[in-house]
Amino acid sequence: MTDPTKIYQLLGMAARARKIVTGEDLVVREVRSGHAELVILSKDASANTMKKLTNKCNTYNVEKHDFGSREDLGHAIGKEARVVLALTDKGFAKKLSELLNEYNRGWANDENTST
Repeated sequence: MTDPTKIYQLLGMAARARKIVTGEDLVVREVRSGHAELVILSKDASANTMKKLTNKCNTYNVEKHDFGSREDLGHAIGKEARVVLALTDKGFAKKLSELLNEYNRGWANDENTST
């Protein structure tokens, strides 16, 4: 299973490279314009925000992952708490997608073995 620290470190690198957009309205704009490669939504986002971003990502065929808390996401990119992030770089998005898929797969395996 992937260590979540690797995911947070890569988010920090992407933020320093200025390849991350944060905030619900800005992320929706990036998704609509086709610039968003990957969207990360905190697991503690409101139901309304989750629904809105899930629908936008499905409509515009943008990969979306639910990961971490708003405080952890904000801390990873050196900001205050952030509910939603959009990566605008294909390279960062591809690597983060791999890590998130591996992390989520490991999480599902952990849940299956605990029953």
